[in-house]
Amino acid sequence: MKTILKSILLLCCTAGLLTACDDDRGSNPVVQEPATFMLNTPTYATSTIDMASSETLHFTWSQPDYGFPAKVDYQLQVSLDGNFTTSYVQEQADKSGATKANYKELTTVYNVCSADVNATELAKAFQQIAKWADGAVPATQTVYVRAKAVLKTVSRIYSNTVKINVSPYYVELKDAAPQIWYLIGGCIADGKWSNGSDAIGVSMIPMYTIAGESYDKVTGGGLIQYVGYFPAGGEFKIIEKPGSWDYGMCGDKDGHLVYRNGGDDPGNIKVKDAGYYKITVNTTEHTAKMEPYTAAVTTYPTITLPGTYQGWKPEKNALTKVTTGGENHDWTTTVNFDADANISNDEGVKFTNGSWDVNWGAEDFPLGTGTGGGKNIRYKKGTYKVYFNDILGSYQFVAQ
Repeated sequence: MKTILKSILLLCCTAGLLTACDDDRGSNPVVQEPATFMLNTPTYATSTIDMASSETLHFTWSQPDYGFPAKVDYQLQVSLDGNFTTSYVQEQADKSGATKANYKELTTVYNVCSADVNATELAKAFQQIAKWADGAVPATQTVYVRAKAVLKTVSRIYSNTVKINVSPYYVELKDAAPQIWYLIGGCIADGKWSNGSDAIGVSMIPMYTIAGESYDKVTGGGLIQYVGYFPAGGEFKIIEKPGSWDYGMCGDKDGHLVYRNGGDDPGNIKVKDAGYYKITVNTTEHTAKMEPYTAAVTTYPTITLPGTYQGWKPEKNALTKVTTGGENHDWTTTVNFDADANISNDEGVKFTNGSWDVNWGAEDFPLGTGTGGGKNIRYKKGTYKVYFNDILGSYQFVAQ
């Protein structure tokens, strides 16, 4: 009798589990794998777009039919002949020079079904594919555009191709500058959370490149770092681009540094214990870590920028402290150079503590990491906004 009762109970439990599983399957969406999706033909497709006088080109598309509304990563790709078989990234990876690209994927990732694409970025992409000589750019060019959609667990798919007519111009190609991200928050700089480009060095502190690291020639991605003092209870974020909160490193409820990719805000990065910390961000992989910095640190009351342009006077041309409400190790100024530094005459600039007792230098320009007593920084003619971290010895000269 006990055996019969056990069997009946087991059958009831099994039936209940099966029913629960059936109900669960019914509430979960069934992911479809569409073959393509629609990129809309722009209204300006029948005209010829003057790339030199345009700011942005607008594109829209429909979301692929995955069977439910999904958060999708979109990127646009451009071609000059309608073929999308060999990417510019593949061409750059082939050190022999034998591979020739017929399309370029633009770097910006969108999470909505529209894009205002920077015309300068497009013009550069056309030049990277065509490699026109200066003075030999065609008056008009038909270009082909398609969109790529990526959803996790589903194969990437591509839209139809649309044609537009442009009037291109020559772009001098050079390696992409390393990507620089920015710290911002209640414990950063003036603590005001202002994220416009004019707030760099005021409410935002730039991160810095790392000596010896390589950066992607196309995207500028790679490792960047920052070292500074953080108070207990401080909160901040690391934003990818000035003016946007949607992309960059945030903090989740478990205290992990996580990348925000256009979605909801995970939260602020929170500092538990006061002290010096080193932050490292991989701008390609969108990962980051924050760890205690244990090396000895000196706090300087003054940092100056002497050099050829002002007679090498270390007590002159003081930089401004960036952090106003706490311990400062970041500095900024604006400087103008009337001509390039003459290398044969050992011209250049250095950072000092107001005397030659402590100074930092390196030949790299406009980004670099100075070492104690290092070589002169070989500046180029122009006006620059300067940023300097006295713990790392790292600097940036940003053309204005």
